[in-house]
Amino acid sequence: MLGVSSLIRPLVRALAPYVPGEQPASPGLIKLNTNENPYPPSPKVLRAVRAATDERLRLYPNPTSRRLRERLAALHGCTPEHVFVGNGSDECLALAVRAFVEPAAGRGGRRGTDRRTLVQYFTPSYSLYPVLTDIHGAVRHPVPLADGFALPDVRALARQGRWRADAALTIITTPNAPGGRSYTTAELDAICRRQRGVVLLDEAYVDFAREHAMALALAHPHVLVARTFSKAYSLCFQRVGYLVGNPELIAALDAIRDSYNVNGLGQIAAEATLDDLPYYQRNFRRIIATRERMSDGLRSLGFEVFPSETNFVLVRPPRFAARTWLERLRDRKILVRWFDSPDLKPYLRITVGTDEQTDALLSAARHILRVRASGRTTRGRR
Repeated sequence: MLGVSSLIRPLVRALAPYVPGEQPASPGLIKLNTNENPYPPSPKVLRAVRAATDERLRLYPNPTSRRLRERLAALHGCTPEHVFVGNGSDECLALAVRAFVEPAAGRGGRRGTDRRTLVQYFTPSYSLYPVLTDIHGAVRHPVPLADGFALPDVRALARQGRWRADAALTIITTPNAPGGRSYTTAELDAICRRQRGVVLLDEAYVDFAREHAMALALAHPHVLVARTFSKAYSLCFQRVGYLVGNPELIAALDAIRDSYNVNGLGQIAAEATLDDLPYYQRNFRRIIATRERMSDGLRSLGFEVFPSETNFVLVRPPRFAARTWLERLRDRKILVRWFDSPDLKPYLRITVGTDEQTDALLSAARHILRVRASGRTTRGRR
């Protein structure tokens, strides 16, 4: 009998899966590694979820998230047919790859050149994009960002053959993750106007930025905007995200989604969130203020801190390697994110926590630098 591995598709055997941030089981850790909101959901959301934990749990949820789509359509000035709700924005991204991109196999040997197989995205950005591309058997087309995570001149890149205006799907993270830089609506509009395939603007962190690009999804028939209730609205546990765009594109996504793809408590929590937006807007202001204070504090300790319009900052730490800082901070019960990729190895990504968590982070960094200066080790210290 053949080995079990032979029963698995070669594409899947070769796949390098997405690696999420650590979700620790140990208590007492300060968790600044996965960009969760440090504040709880609105009391209205908690009451709505508690009230729904009754006999309704035996029933299936609304299969199309109808009420939530209606609420989101009213929020964004469109119709429910312009809105798709998914199991987190990650499902929205995965379905966009499946709906708008052809697998490369069987494309007449034109792998890498056939526009229909291309998923184009800037690097560095969300590391799930290449994974979703590989799962689908499509072709990655990564394009490096300019210095400081700025958007490059795509016209110049197109002349050099490094930018494809005809790519089946182009994904732009705005604000950028992990860089934290936000792009103006004018910058994004200029790119959208050049593209002949679908453009997906991934706005997971937009509530912490000065500009958003939702208008582009309603102005251009080939543009989608993705949002999530996870980062800004404290609903990571519920996994609710959505896309806004041309109803024809939305219908294509709806045709291939899983049945009952969004759990009922997630739909209820997201609807209740929209009933208390002032609560979240106050939290946005708190997080932005703490972000600036944390950035200033880290700069005073010798960290290079990139400007951010998100709920995290990307930093290059002083004196020793970022991986060592990761370990030393964990020894102090503080989790941050380090990426084992060539373009990001010198950096750490640090989530903006509460003021108390920020004080603990800065205190730990000062301690590590003092110990380093004295030649002692922090290993094993708590």
